[in-house]
Amino acid sequence: MKTNTLEFDAQALREKILDLAMRGKLVPQDPNDEPASVLLEKIKAEKEQLIKDKKIKKSKPLAPITDDERPFDIPDSWEWVRLGDVLSLENGAIRRGPFGSSLKKAFFVPKDKNTYKVYEQGNAINHTIDYGDYYISQEKYNELKSFSVRPKDIIISGAGTIGKTYILPPDTPDGVINQALIRVRLNDNLITNEFFLLAFQQKVSLLNKKAKGTAIKNMFSIAHMKNDLIWALPPLEEQSRIAAKIAQLFALLRKVESSTQQYAKLQTLLKSKVLDLAMRGKLVEQDPHDEPASLLLEKIKAEKEQLVKEGKIKKSKPLPPITDDEKPFDIPDSWEWVRLGDVLLDTIGGGTPSKSNSKFWNGEIPWISVKDVHKYEYEIYKTKDFITKLGLENSSTNMIEANTLIVVTRMAVGRIAINKINACINQDLRALITSKYFYKKYLLYIYSNLTFETSGITVKGITISKLLNTIIPLPPLIEQKKIVQRIMRLFTRLRGNNESID
Repeated sequence: MKTNTLEFDAQALREKILDLAMRGKLVPQDPNDEPASVLLEKIKAEKEQLIKDKKIKKSKPLAPITDDERPFDIPDSWEWVRLGDVLSLENGAIRRGPFGSSLKKAFFVPKDKNTYKVYEQGNAINHTIDYGDYYISQEKYNELKSFSVRPKDIIISGAGTIGKTYILPPDTPDGVINQALIRVRLNDNLITNEFFLLAFQQKVSLLNKKAKGTAIKNMFSIAHMKNDLIWALPPLEEQSRIAAKIAQLFALLRKVESSTQQYAKLQTLLKSKVLDLAMRGKLVEQDPHDEPASLLLEKIKAEKEQLVKEGKIKKSKPLPPITDDEKPFDIPDSWEWVRLGDVLLDTIGGGTPSKSNSKFWNGEIPWISVKDVHKYEYEIYKTKDFITKLGLENSSTNMIEANTLIVVTRMAVGRIAINKINACINQDLRALITSKYFYKKYLLYIYSNLTFETSGITVKGITISKLLNTIIPLPPLIEQKKIVQRIMRLFTRLRGNNESID
């Protein structure tokens, strides 16, 4: 954790807290607590009584837990258990929805005072009893009563979005669960809902990390949950202490997260203010001895004409003069308002190799897309995706040399970065080739504070014409470098560390 920048991984800390809790290392053990071995005897006696009362069916005993199945040591007062050892399957402790398939549409009736709610996966995911609008008659409810729910029951999403849990509140209307839910009903004199949810949350998190393909789905078969979910069971009193301690720590984490978010918003606001001052010529003092931007423009113009003459770039149409109405604010006398196209030598587009051809992907050539370009993160050192030489040769993508400005033209318009590696780009990006008389890092910062009018029905973007016609304030070259140095120093202070852009 970097305490000086408020940067930390809240989820990793939550997982660590849960891990310590489930190992018996979060709260001290109390020798006066009734050990979990006695708790297991009580659970066994309760099951036997329910079988005797014909409320549940007798099930086959589960296999003993082997040493190989125990992932770590636990306190002496704890016990390793299978989920099926402590929860009754037939008594609704864990139960799939009606008949293991969806309720038929013919079962549903309009809501009235004599109908019963059908609970869906959305109730567990959204933590609400108000989700959904399906109801069944009292007659049908009586048939499906083994799938009924009541207050304090736990429902678990078991399809699609898997493992989301919700404790039904005291005002839960009578109803039944559908096929996408699992119901857990606990005797809170033996196992608390709060501890069960925490232990279950940890199991789901670990299984999600290990899951490949359908592995996580397989976890949610009744047989798998009953036989294969193994966890450490503490004494009842310690369960409550663990749950209370976790609630306290998680509440503190939420406060830190909130502070971190506020700090990030403040950083963004301050960065924007710094850039706004830079654009207006108010971040550094002007030096009357600096060569004015008007002469700089003449040099850039001459450079472009020479490159056109040498056949290195194509001649472009002259851009329209900038009107007074287009100038958003006043700038120093030594500066000039210019269109972006006036200070660029060229722009280069990109493309995407066919996703259906595996020979084009997972090669050694970095391929930059929008997801690699982030707001106020001005350098790209790595990419999420890579293409092959064959992919480069068989698509409209282009290889862009390192230290080139890359801008986003669709979706996240306004983002800009310098690629620090040779890389290809996709069609949502554009490489800006700058003049040797123009300091690209000045444009890097100023561009990120511009506002663009985008267009498009499904995906918002900016055309190349609009990009080239974008107006920016141009200082003398020496002042551009001074501005960049000041911005870098201020941004470094805002980050609270010694990082800088080379």
